[in-house]
Amino acid sequence: MDIDPKQYEQIKINDKDSHNIILSYLIHGCYKETLESLVTSTGLKVTNAQLEDMEKRKRILHSALEGNALDAIHLTEQMSPDLLENNKDLLFDLLSLHFVELICSKKQTEALNFGQAKLAPFGKVQKYVGKLEDFMGLLAYVEPEKSPMFHLLSLEYRQHVVDNLNRAILAHAYMPSFSKLERIIQQATVVRQCLSEELGKDVLSPFSLKDFLKRS
Repeated sequence: MDIDPKQYEQIKINDKDSHNIILSYLIHGCYKETLESLVTSTGLKVTNAQLEDMEKRKRILHSALEGNALDAIHLTEQMSPDLLENNKDLLFDLLSLHFVELICSKKQTEALNFGQAKLAPFGKVQKYVGKLEDFMGLLAYVEPEKSPMFHLLSLEYRQHVVDNLNRAILAHAYMPSFSKLERIIQQATVVRQCLSEELGKDVLSPFSLKDFLKRS
């Protein structure tokens, strides 16, 4: 059993609230051009400080996504001093992106040297040992994309690291690390899960955002 859309279709949503939710998402994701169009069409206000922050974060995130993780690290240290020094998990992930880029560029010797110099020291901490072994293991394969660790070469892994970096930069600046849209979806998911557990799955099926969007 699922909730009949007629039960919520009559609920009125204030346009200003909707616009603010979208604005929050665009600021969070550094979608500056789209944000400027939204501001122009709705009259919403965005400060110069917010625009400058978006531009800086966008440059950092694009550097990491485009295979320039060392540039991303340098820019992050300029924008958010001591962030990476105090967040070793994130630093390891960013360094691993550069290592992977060297592997994908067939620069195995350079990758080995970089791994030994920058990644190996993390092996002194137990929680990094498994991840370190996976990354260094890529060197053993002529075609690393066919190895058991192929997911480390994927765009999904890179995007995961970049998303974490974005949230960390925002949190470091005492700004929300999740957009309002994400928070609403998270809350709706938790509420639906609680109701499903309380009423039983035969009465209310588990919430799936993907299935919900298909029905909308």
